[in-house]
Amino acid sequence: MPGSHAIVIDTVFLDAGGVLVHPSWTRVSDTLARHGAVVSAGALAAAEQRATHELDTASVVGATDDRSRGWLYFNLVLKHAGLAQDAATDAALAELRAYHDAENLWEHVEADVVPALAAMRARQLRLVVVSNANGRLRHLFNRLDLTRWFDHVLDSHEWGVEKPDPRLFQMALQEADAEAARTIHVGDLYHVDVIGARRAGLRDAVLFDLADLYEGVDCPRIRSLDALVRWLDKTNGNQIRNRVP
Repeated sequence: MPGSHAIVIDTVFLDAGGVLVHPSWTRVSDTLARHGAVVSAGALAAAEQRATHELDTASVVGATDDRSRGWLYFNLVLKHAGLAQDAATDAALAELRAYHDAENLWEHVEADVVPALAAMRARQLRLVVVSNANGRLRHLFNRLDLTRWFDHVLDSHEWGVEKPDPRLFQMALQEADAEAARTIHVGDLYHVDVIGARRAGLRDAVLFDLADLYEGVDCPRIRSLDALVRWLDKTNGNQIRNRVP
């Protein structure tokens, strides 16, 4: 029998940035260095989760859009990596912004991502990307050979609405022909992903908490996509839904 719910999950919505893809910290470090601001890629990567957590408040999310939060996020990463913001960092970030607008800077894929996606596909789960992005997400996923794992990829820029607005989730449900009661969403921002998914009436929202910074939060937490697969197996009671393509 399934776990705590009688209805089996058959659709998984996944955020892109912070879950499936991360900024190329090597590219960021190299760009900063060219402008005279020296910090290692490792230090930037270690600072990422603390910056995300600091950004993830109701007041910040309510007062900003995804683009403005994105560059506030980079300033916070620099702060947590011990690098003061100055003219050099501003010039480097402007160069990175131009690259992001053309190619999408979130181009690093952790080693566990594709095996976890393959495991979820093997369980016949419908996989849908639901992400706040800049209109270049599909280009990025094609470039990284990730598109093939998903039934649909929703880039908020293309749909004219972004999380936490529940309309983006509702559009995703319609696009995927999915039922809210059988759908979960996985994202790394509580006030964007969890709150938005709840407002849309999804079955559940799972917080991707890589650095274990959200202790006590009122939703399931995972620290890897492999852990998500295990959570789904436990929740679904290892049942596999047979659906006709």
